Amino acid sequence: MYFEVAGIEVNPLIPPLVAFLISVLTSSGGISGAFILLPFQVSVLGFTSPAVSATNQLYNVVAIPSGVYRYIREGRMVWPLTWIVIAGTLPGVLIGAILRINYFSNPETFKIFAGLVLIYIAIRLIRENLSRKKPKTIEVEEKFNEIAKSYRTQKGTLKLPRAKVLKFNLNTLEYEFVDNIFKVKTIPIFLISTIVGIVGGIYGIGGGAIIAPIYVTFFNLPVYTVAGPALMGTFITSVFGVIVYEILAPFYPHLSVSPDWKLGILFGIGGLVGMYVGARVQKYLPAKFIKFVLSAAILILGLRYVLSFIF
Repeated sequence: MYFEVAGIEVNPLIPPLVAFLISVLTSSGGISGAFILLPFQVSVLGFTSPAVSATNQLYNVVAIPSGVYRYIREGRMVWPLTWIVIAGTLPGVLIGAILRINYFSNPETFKIFAGLVLIYIAIRLIRENLSRKKPKTIEVEEKFNEIAKSYRTQKGTLKLPRAKVLKFNLNTLEYEFVDNIFKVKTIPIFLISTIVGIVGGIYGIGGGAIIAPIYVTFFNLPVYTVAGPALMGTFITSVFGVIVYEILAPFYPHLSVSPDWKLGILFGIGGLVGMYVGARVQKYLPAKFIKFVLSAAILILGLRYVLSFIF
């Protein structure tokens, strides 16, 4: 099948299959998988115009709802985290989209930027997993994982722990999960979300691939409660991102800016199924396993981009 906007010809079964395999794993960590799909489109498919970012965000729009549904149903959606992500990243996505078109339209420049972002994410994940300290967050994650394993054999008699918001205002967010209270400052999260929105807007990932590791690493929040809000925030910002790219397209007639709808929807169909599966099995996967697999994949891709730019 030929995709006009992307300017490539691909078997129509490949995009959904690739998206499914990626999203099954990444959605467990609150990441849509768009950060892996982008280098796949650029390096493997040869889709290098700015429209690849818009297509990536279109994938998020189609794929994410199924994963979010599972997290809401299982009570691990901390809504205040979602509102903060959205409020911070939405304006950032607009700024990022403009920067992408004006300063990162050259594929080589875009590669080095993407590579550095990926390496940064990987380092943060690796550092946490290799730490000898066992903070409250890790203990809570391990306890939840044990309960989830018991839940598999005792459905109907055992209930999974659900996240319960205790306090939320302009200064503080406080919620309970697995008999532990997690408290974070609202303003710092909002400011970081804005920066992430700019980076995500440029990279075409909606920001979730960056914000999830930041919540886990810098704010010491359990990955099991971060995944849902990160995905939901990515979904909303991606909807906004696609709209922004469509609005900006007429102002840049010399560039391919609008998403490739056929390609984005095919990726999205595979991601829709994959995210549902990933979100459903998340509770059975050890948090360290999720983080190690994600960090390895991200690091390899990031190094590949940087080395290809240098050499």
